[in-house]
Amino acid sequence: MRVAKLYRFGEIKIEEMPVPEPGPRDALVKVKACGICSGDIMPWYIEKKAPLVLGHEISGEIVKIGEEIKSEIFLKEGDRVAVHHHAPCMGCFYCKRGDFVQCETWRKSKIIPGGMAEYIVVPEVNLRNDTLKLPDSLSFEQGALVEPVACVVKSLKRANIKKGDTVLVIGLGVMGQIHIMLARQFGAQKVIGADMVSFRLEKAMKAGADHVIDVSREDIYEELKNLTDGLMAQAVIIGPGSVDVITNSLRLVSRGGTLLIFTPTSPEQKLCFSVNDIYFNDISITTSYSCGPDDTKEALKFIENGIVDSNVLITHRFPIEKVNEAYEITAMAKNSLKCMILLNS
Repeated sequence: MRVAKLYRFGEIKIEEMPVPEPGPRDALVKVKACGICSGDIMPWYIEKKAPLVLGHEISGEIVKIGEEIKSEIFLKEGDRVAVHHHAPCMGCFYCKRGDFVQCETWRKSKIIPGGMAEYIVVPEVNLRNDTLKLPDSLSFEQGALVEPVACVVKSLKRANIKKGDTVLVIGLGVMGQIHIMLARQFGAQKVIGADMVSFRLEKAMKAGADHVIDVSREDIYEELKNLTDGLMAQAVIIGPGSVDVITNSLRLVSRGGTLLIFTPTSPEQKLCFSVNDIYFNDISITTSYSCGPDDTKEALKFIENGIVDSNVLITHRFPIEKVNEAYEITAMAKNSLKCMILLNS
């Protein structure tokens, strides 16, 4: 089978390797679609994992289930599925309190060899605890959106949005667009997007934003102040992994509001702010890392119900042979959102 293997940032090779053999409690899945994650275009983040077969936003068809587990699970051979590359044990301290991403099993679990491969092995824990059967109404491309949408579901849960709030989304790549699409489902009354790329600003209006702010031409503080009658935003979602953006965005949060850091920064970057300001304005600063099985289930429903519009999000499609071009377009962060690699078509 063919795989897309990264050796260092900007160097991805299409290679041949044997189709992996599932164990008696694993499944073999024929991959049909794999999205390019925005995390995979952060050099500091992805290069520490190299060499690796890229990709984790996957959908496909189960072609084989191990004999020992076949009668124990609800899935069967031939099912169309969305597969999460991490899955929790469901029984540890962290799982019991819903912090699935802190579960040691979640962190160690994986698909083999990676999503940008024509076939993958899905281990038992992933198969049992975070593999979802796709409704007949959804395409494989929509199935590959489950994981990124689930990350946004978790983010909006953690943003502490109250009914009637204003939500500001800074950075309108694909994850920012999904935040725009879903914010009202979590209580937002007014949804505002901010970016410097006109293509993405236009997309955000199609995704459901009430207003957009072009930060290349407008002062984001003054514009937000005008749009909110001086109250500012009760939830500010930060997409770019930059301490400068995070620090400057604190002034955009209303009293009693929440600033949510959606993307990590490189390890050497440090955040500095006035505790006095945070304390007396009662501002919460929180993060949202990945997602768990509760989030993927909700994500699938949002996609199935059409609240998440794949036609807005998926801007480019490529065969595996053109994966380098797909990554270059994604890394440019201009006239693209989700680039999808289609396999076994």
